[in-house]
Amino acid sequence: MSTAQARIGKFWSLTTSQIYRELAAMERQGLIEAGEKGPRDRKPYLLTEAGRTAFAEWIDREPGDENIRHPLLLTVAFGDHLSPERLASMLAEHRRRHEEQLAAYEQQAAADILPPHAAATLDFGILYERAVLEWFDRVRDRLEPGPVSAADRTT
Repeated sequence: MSTAQARIGKFWSLTTSQIYRELAAMERQGLIEAGEKGPRDRKPYLLTEAGRTAFAEWIDREPGDENIRHPLLLTVAFGDHLSPERLASMLAEHRRRHEEQLAAYEQQAAADILPPHAAATLDFGILYERAVLEWFDRVRDRLEPGPVSAADRTT
């Protein structure tokens, strides 16, 4: 799980239950084989030849459109139901997190040790974080605290 989380966790959500469910299904289909249990009951899995073939077919498919699920945007969309101070506090906290993530990504990029495909993914992460930080600058101006009348509320 930690290997998968490190490699794709910033742009693809993973849950432990989902991983175990998928591993069990892949084992039933003969795509992976379980190895001997190791420390803390961890079980390594090996990709079978059928698994390599299935992966090659899967990775060659058109990936499809993004499915954005951004909890903060949902909160902002209904932000007229919060006090301006509460919403500003949430925005400040999320901005801080994105600043930290950008710094971590930039530090990783400066090390210049990633293979090309991983570096390309990291570049996306850096540009994404910069765009989000720019959005925080803009949203601050747009959502200046002020009275919201009942007529201005969206619901």
